[in-house]
Amino acid sequence: MDLEARSLQPNVKAVLLAKLREYKSDLNNLKSEHKRLASANSNQAARDDLLESGMADAMSVSANQRGRLMMSTERLNESNDRIKESRRTMLETEELGVSILQDLHQQRQSLLHANDTLHGVDDNISKSKKILTNMSRRMSRNKWIISSIIVVLVVSIALILYFKLSK
Repeated sequence: MDLEARSLQPNVKAVLLAKLREYKSDLNNLKSEHKRLASANSNQAARDDLLESGMADAMSVSANQRGRLMMSTERLNESNDRIKESRRTMLETEELGVSILQDLHQQRQSLLHANDTLHGVDDNISKSKKILTNMSRRMSRNKWIISSIIVVLVVSIALILYFKLSK
């Protein structure tokens, strides 16, 4: 999960790495608390056994031990529940990260396809522009040719009329 988060874009990476560090520190705190409780309970129980071995009232010692054992068990269960909740949160975050990576991959593919299509359209526009430029040049050339022919015909008609009427 750490490696995946490091390979993301900087703005997403910073958020995910911060959350990951937070989850890791929570997990380490819970582990150390669990160890502390387990060692404190075992040390406390051994010490109480030694101190209470000389007591005459076996029933009160047994009830006291039973109460401490229940409290220790309850604390241990609470710690286990917190660890399970942290693990569940970590897995959900990992699933969310994977989902985000998949979405980003799909978006990248879409952008690449759009880019390719844009280049194709740009090429077609360039070809169309060349064709239209050539057509415009041909039209201009044809106008000049037709204008020249009309001028030659008008001059010819004028010369013919001049020579016909002058005779």
